[in-house]
Amino acid sequence: MSLKRALQVDDMLQLNVVSDPQFTPDGRAFTYTMTTINDQNEYESQLMYQRLKDKHATPWTFHASKNSNLRFSPDGKRAVFQSTRSGRPQLWLIHTDGGEAKQLTTFRHGATNPIWSKDGKHVFFTAFLEADDDIHNQKEPSKEEEQKEKEQKQKQPLIVNRITYKSDARGFHDQKRAQIIMLTIDDEALYQLTEADADHVLQDISPDGTTLLYAANLTDNADYELTNDLYCLHLMTKATSKLTDGKSTYDKAVFSPDGSKIASFGHEFAYKGASLTELYVFDIKTKERTCLSKDWDVELGDAMIGDTRLGESESGPIWNEDSSKIFFIATDQGATEFHAASIDGGNEVIYKQNNHIFGFSYDKYSHSFILGMSRPTNPGEFYLLQEDGTLEPMTDNNRTFLRDVDLQEPEELLIQTEDNWEVQGWLLRPYGFTEGKKYPTILEIHGGPHAMYGQTFFFEMQLLAAKGYVVLYTNPRGSHGYGQAFVNACRGDYGGGDYRDIMAAVDYAMHQYSFIDEQRLGVTGGSYGGFMTNWIVGHTNRFKAAVTQRSISNWLSFYGVSDIGFFFTEWEHGVNLLDDPAKLWEFSPLKYAKNVETPLLILHSELDYRCPIEQGEQLFITLKHLKKEVEFVRFPHANHELSRSGNPDMRIERLNHIIRWFDTYL
Repeated sequence: MSLKRALQVDDMLQLNVVSDPQFTPDGRAFTYTMTTINDQNEYESQLMYQRLKDKHATPWTFHASKNSNLRFSPDGKRAVFQSTRSGRPQLWLIHTDGGEAKQLTTFRHGATNPIWSKDGKHVFFTAFLEADDDIHNQKEPSKEEEQKEKEQKQKQPLIVNRITYKSDARGFHDQKRAQIIMLTIDDEALYQLTEADADHVLQDISPDGTTLLYAANLTDNADYELTNDLYCLHLMTKATSKLTDGKSTYDKAVFSPDGSKIASFGHEFAYKGASLTELYVFDIKTKERTCLSKDWDVELGDAMIGDTRLGESESGPIWNEDSSKIFFIATDQGATEFHAASIDGGNEVIYKQNNHIFGFSYDKYSHSFILGMSRPTNPGEFYLLQEDGTLEPMTDNNRTFLRDVDLQEPEELLIQTEDNWEVQGWLLRPYGFTEGKKYPTILEIHGGPHAMYGQTFFFEMQLLAAKGYVVLYTNPRGSHGYGQAFVNACRGDYGGGDYRDIMAAVDYAMHQYSFIDEQRLGVTGGSYGGFMTNWIVGHTNRFKAAVTQRSISNWLSFYGVSDIGFFFTEWEHGVNLLDDPAKLWEFSPLKYAKNVETPLLILHSELDYRCPIEQGEQLFITLKHLKKEVEFVRFPHANHELSRSGNPDMRIERLNHIIRWFDTYL
């Protein structure tokens, strides 16, 4: 019996979530972002600085705001970062030897994602602008002005003339576009570098400072396409050259240190949204593209799903100092790994353990790395990986939390399906587990569907285990981490092989673990996992309670109401609404509502534009009309990301409702 106490819902408030490690230019120290929930139950992010020889970090920011994206000047004497301390995200400059930070921008809609020029004279960044905006006359609105503007918008109709007029992240779009701006540090002069009616995604600046690299779709059909291209903007002549052919999508593109090549993640939509991410290298002179990863059958980047990863971190590609290797994170078999690819096509795993590498930074002098890593029993810390493979812990920000709270180690399951797939899964035993006792069990189903559960900290699952439940979670076909054929295998077959995989895992767990009470099974999931929860309760009565979250119930309406429905429906099912509505109805859980006998709790966010709340409404009204046992909880001012980055109070409310429902029926 553990001497530590069980995890509680409010423990979420004491987590320290770290992200974005950055070596100082001399390689002797690193910075990172630490996000906490403050006394007002609001997110607060501070920039932390730590020497490699120390085990203690020093805060560089103290303001109760979100400070992030710190980037050092090449000489290390200054750094620029984002901060919301003035209201909206703006760029601030700080001298690394001390002193107060200085505000650099006052853009009306904020300024983000700074990149230094290699000579340290300029900073490039992104700002949302309207077509007639003057960058030299930008003023951030006061709180009063912002409130007045909000009230005026509420009195005006929204005029829509684009198919991509909303997104879950931005809400309803307006006429703003992401443009790239150059700031001269010495005199703070501003220069707008892009003006097209498109969102421009800043990628990198060439080593000689002459060429800016960005991604965008500048075609007339951009509103209907998910492709983008890489463009080189020559700063002296203002000429723009297109590097790619308009058939793919690219992101995280970076120049090699010698300036001869560009590395980029991307893919050609060969399997639509289930396409594995590839690693491309472009020769700048010839524009020849080489796919280094064509034979790897591995998802590049971090596809791990968790519910506490606040803040972004580098996943690659990053070049080594002599332009011969490219470092990146890859997703494989329920974990993430750290790789180095050589430009001749070789691929070496530098570090691999059964955990979640969520970010890294590279030091060209020592050839060492700062790795951000999480495990199921640790929310995440930073480690120094030296050239000889030695791994040294650098931070211990969650020491108090881990000292006091008992967390469960997952037990791996490998399930053979009837059609010879192997499905990986895990099981958490409940807090205070006693041999010979029977326990209720909750099946968790991830979203995506092209994502992955695995060896990372997951607060919700640990909380359910702390409340006395066995927790079972798996990666059925359609999940990342197991190659291209596996991740593609659910497309056109939702509720088919994926459903059988999940149920096979339940059967396997009950056969292997005698402590599972087969009369007290629950199921929950969000997004695609919500769809599958809805599907399950319409096709079996084995589960005695279910909680469906941000779910899909009707693919016919999803096509027209989701921010991705107009393409996602065809991608995943092979048809659009007008092509074969009868087929979409066959895939829709709403069709099977009469079969539902499982008490169902529906959780949905009011501002969810990915799986809009009407999906939950349709299911609730139908089941209620049929006099089924159902309840509907609507979360105000929340979007699709409620469980991961929503308002802390609402996140806690959500968890309490889940526990309440399962406690009532299991």
